[in-house]
Amino acid sequence: MDRREALRVLGAATAAPLISRDLYALGQDARARWRARPGFRVLDAQQQVLVQTLTEMIIPATDTPGAKGVAVDQFIDVMLADWYDPADRQTFLDGLADVDTRSKAATGKAFTAADAAQQTALLTAVDDEVARVRATPQKLDKSFWRKLKWLTPTRYYPSQVGFEQELHERIIPGSYDPCRLLDASTRAGGY
Repeated sequence: MDRREALRVLGAATAAPLISRDLYALGQDARARWRARPGFRVLDAQQQVLVQTLTEMIIPATDTPGAKGVAVDQFIDVMLADWYDPADRQTFLDGLADVDTRSKAATGKAFTAADAAQQTALLTAVDDEVARVRATPQKLDKSFWRKLKWLTPTRYYPSQVGFEQELHERIIPGSYDPCRLLDASTRAGGY
């Protein structure tokens, strides 16, 4: 079942209620498809390492895990495989290739083989280019770097690490205290 089929099945819920067997079957089908195609479906091994390196530079590990620790690279692969249309997918892959091409021109090495200072200098230059384009009326929706900088926090902050350890929020707020004695200050409505 592809994305469109899943949306069709879920969209049918507005016209006729789905029984739990249908939802269960949808989940089982998605799980079977994932198991049938383990690993990365769009990114090859070199691209995966490059994406992992780039995203880790966007959200590095500190006292909490970084982008690598929450598998942002896997999320990006799923987005490229299941949600991006072929043209946007190719734009993203071309952007990855451009990062390596620029790195080889500047340092003589692939981006992942360059040292941290060289990597930072290259990404700073790319970021400056995007900032200059942003100042013009030109659209940035096809920018590889902008997409990467959007996808990285989109995966990171909803993760348990991003939400609980980085933002210090609770995924499920509140608590259930079944035997708590209430007084005037803790009762709902204050009475």
